Amino acid sequence: MNNFSHINDKNQPKMVDVSDKKVTKRIAVAKAKMFVGEDIIKNFSGTDISTKKGPVFQTAIVAGIQAVKKTSDIIPMCHPLLINGVDITIDILSKTHLEIYCKVTIEGKTGVEMEALTGASAACLTIYDMCKAIHQDMVIEELRLLEKTGGKSDIKKYDE
Repeated sequence: MNNFSHINDKNQPKMVDVSDKKVTKRIAVAKAKMFVGEDIIKNFSGTDISTKKGPVFQTAIVAGIQAVKKTSDIIPMCHPLLINGVDITIDILSKTHLEIYCKVTIEGKTGVEMEALTGASAACLTIYDMCKAIHQDMVIEELRLLEKTGGKSDIKKYDE
């Protein structure tokens, strides 16, 4: 017997059967920290950067929401889910860094950790794409799950 839920007894990949699980409200929050540098931060006016491609934060938020909805299309063992809500925020953390939070909510039989992580990732990648004309030294430094509630085990890691 193995410890991986996505591997069957013949050591082959499988999608976990969630048919016997109860429907519960499930929430996951992911955080990404991104180095963009002073050259990009100094282009902000108010709460966003406007580039030839459009408003950076607004576009990144929409991309993150789309990514949440498409997570099962790009992560093979994720179940397609009926998402109840997605809330993505992007904050200027310092003269060089941004912080992106993605909160996903469903009522379902499986968690939304991968959806939250995927949404935060897509938001970062969109920021990179929209700002690369300024410079390409940006780095997605951190991507992690902060919170997961509503399933077999709850976790909260905000204090780390």
